[in-house]
Amino acid sequence: MSASRLTLITGAAGGIGRSLVARFVDGGDRVLAHDRDAAALAELAAQHAPGRVVAAASELTDLDALRAALAPAIAAHGPIGATVANAGSAEGVSLAGTAPDAWRRDIEQNLHAGYCTFQAALDGLAACAGNIVFIGSVNGLAALGHPAYSAAKAALISYARSIAVEYGRLGVRANVVCPGTVKTQAWQARAAQNPQVFEDLKKWYPLGDFAAPEDVAEAAWFLASAQARMISGAVVPVDGGLMAGNRVMASELTLEAL
Repeated sequence: MSASRLTLITGAAGGIGRSLVARFVDGGDRVLAHDRDAAALAELAAQHAPGRVVAAASELTDLDALRAALAPAIAAHGPIGATVANAGSAEGVSLAGTAPDAWRRDIEQNLHAGYCTFQAALDGLAACAGNIVFIGSVNGLAALGHPAYSAAKAALISYARSIAVEYGRLGVRANVVCPGTVKTQAWQARAAQNPQVFEDLKKWYPLGDFAAPEDVAEAAWFLASAQARMISGAVVPVDGGLMAGNRVMASELTLEAL
């Protein structure tokens, strides 16, 4: 893997995004950091050595605008060799509480955003036999609330597998990292409503703890690295064992403390 690889990371100014940027910079990549918040991107780039993080701000779901935003960095530094499609958001918490506009936005900001990210990076990935890592969610693997977000994340897995199958002949790989609960700013509102929310949730996680943004970044780094050269179409939960099974239910079924 070349030290000069240009890696596109979307949602770069968020909690997980910042950890992704730091990990890929530490690994030797030049990061093309994308977000809609230009000021936050400028602040992020200033935290790293000059030239290691190149900022590109635009609306992610506008493919033409995205391509235009990425073009100067590609012209200056060469094709995109790896991509982490990290950007996403969630609105409706239940089916009954999800209005049609909220449903559309959740699909747009998660599934369509992933589509636009890959399309914008495709020429570079094909030329470099590169790879894309989608940041999905355990919500795409089980019903855990936020149904529109969950549907989009589930569809993202199917999309990644389609990429793996159709573009594998060009050496392009596509994989999905599915975090469980991650302590980021997105959880602050819930923690403000219920300061015990994290302690209440821990009983569902076999490891008794949650992932940090750095844990997600490490999984993405591995999948984007040469060490994962034969891994494509895979789904990797980073969830403290949540998707392995339900310890609370198992304890009640067996009448033993597991």
